[in-house]
Amino acid sequence: MSPSRTEYSGMTKTIEKVGNAHGIVFDAALLSSVGLKPGDEVNVEAHPGGMITITPVNRTVIDATAAGLTARRLIEKNDQLFRRLS
Repeated sequence: MSPSRTEYSGMTKTIEKVGNAHGIVFDAALLSSVGLKPGDEVNVEAHPGGMITITPVNRTVIDATAAGLTARRLIEKNDQLFRRLS
């Protein structure tokens, strides 16, 4: 954890009704302390004994132009191999 982030542990939160569902509200300081912001995706897992973990979904964003150039270089470099495989 970076020194600029505050460590939170043992927080008690209340499950609240949100429409026809239920949710837990996290304050901005807590989200910031773990590098999350509204709109980020998280993975929620239920474990034996009633424990629930929430972890960020790591999504890699790839620049389409850079990916295209990389693919083109790979194909050119391995042209003979790809011809034999086709």
